[in-house]
Amino acid sequence: MTDWTLDREAQLAYSYERFAQAKIFVFRKWSEQAAERHVLPPADLSGSCKYGSLFMNQVFGGSICGHYQHQYNIIGGRIVDLSHDAIDVGSIKNPYLHEPDFFAIPEKQASLNNCLPRVKHWVAQFLKEIESAEVRSSSGVL
Repeated sequence: MTDWTLDREAQLAYSYERFAQAKIFVFRKWSEQAAERHVLPPADLSGSCKYGSLFMNQVFGGSICGHYQHQYNIIGGRIVDLSHDAIDVGSIKNPYLHEPDFFAIPEKQASLNNCLPRVKHWVAQFLKEIESAEVRSSSGVL
């Protein structure tokens, strides 16, 4: 069993700029996933918290927290939530409640583990994009 509530080491240092880049990237991937499933394109990151929190955890480390309605990250002692401004999160009375036992439920474990291969693919692509952008920026090519 994976304890998602434990701190994970970062592959990339967290910053507000990288948060913005991650949000754009995950929205793009969430939109692609909607197209694969032949559903309407998303207006925001509603419904994506499982993918978003796994993605942030794999890239920026920290831990995953949450409850049955929503999950988010704690990175460097701060709440970090890619879907903080999503309609579904706004409708939750206490979106940042943390129930650690929720993550020990076998069905929750299976659900997270089933999402992980896709998320790891996203992470690899994101890290390549970030590296490429940083190389272009450092060489003066924009």
